[in-house]
Amino acid sequence: MSALEWFAHKPLGGGIFWIQERFYESGNRANIWLVRGSQRDVVIDAGLGLRSLPDYLRAAGLLAPADGAAPRPLLAVATHVHFDHSGGLQHFEEVAVHSAEAAALLRGDNYETVTWLSDREVARPPRPGWRARHFRVPPVRPSRLLQEGDEISLGDRQLTVMHMPGHSRGSICLHDKERKILFSGDVVYDGSMIDWLPYSKISDYIASCQRLLELVDRGLVEKVLPGHFNIFGAERLYRLASNYISQAGICHKVSTCAMKSIASIALRITNPRVTS
Repeated sequence: MSALEWFAHKPLGGGIFWIQERFYESGNRANIWLVRGSQRDVVIDAGLGLRSLPDYLRAAGLLAPADGAAPRPLLAVATHVHFDHSGGLQHFEEVAVHSAEAAALLRGDNYETVTWLSDREVARPPRPGWRARHFRVPPVRPSRLLQEGDEISLGDRQLTVMHMPGHSRGSICLHDKERKILFSGDVVYDGSMIDWLPYSKISDYIASCQRLLELVDRGLVEKVLPGHFNIFGAERLYRLASNYISQAGICHKVSTCAMKSIASIALRITNPRVTS
């Protein structure tokens, strides 16, 4: 299967494109965002990597400027290193990730990337003989380590890095302040927020949700482009963040601790730690 078959995209206007893996039929299917700038293009998250995303972008004509000039430099930014967002980073020459998760990506630590893929989730195998049990996030050397407050310049637009741990220790959002757009990764999406994975931390998640509420209160976000499911607005963002904070009591913490233990055991069996 070619990359052109594997992916599909939808233009959202303003130089933003919504890309998905057509045959990965799972709630874990991540949204991929292409943001085009005057001097640089950025891909936010990269999917599983079963086909080359850069090949798709070139074949679909999404990288070449309208005047026929040479394509702009392309940077892939991972909002975090979980497998559904980071598997495709292997196909990019330039990769950025938060420093807290850089080592896991560098060593191909499929425990921290929580790699969990089944054959039934892939409607059409990317090649003959492919099996989900062989899937791994390969080691990738980041070319840029991100920190809170860093600016990613695309020329005519700037994306500000917001370190928002909780779902994972290196989770980030990217904030286009001028356009009031938040690329939220898995920090928040219109569904149940997952805080029971290895390196998830409820107290961090509460603090991150409080930052999200502050963004809404200050009128700094009007549109959220999340890591999964559909786009939503500031009112829904406020409700999702406030609901998490209000529900993160002792009962939630106890049940989450139990789920985290089960998830950790299952992942250690299927993805032994890589420590070197």
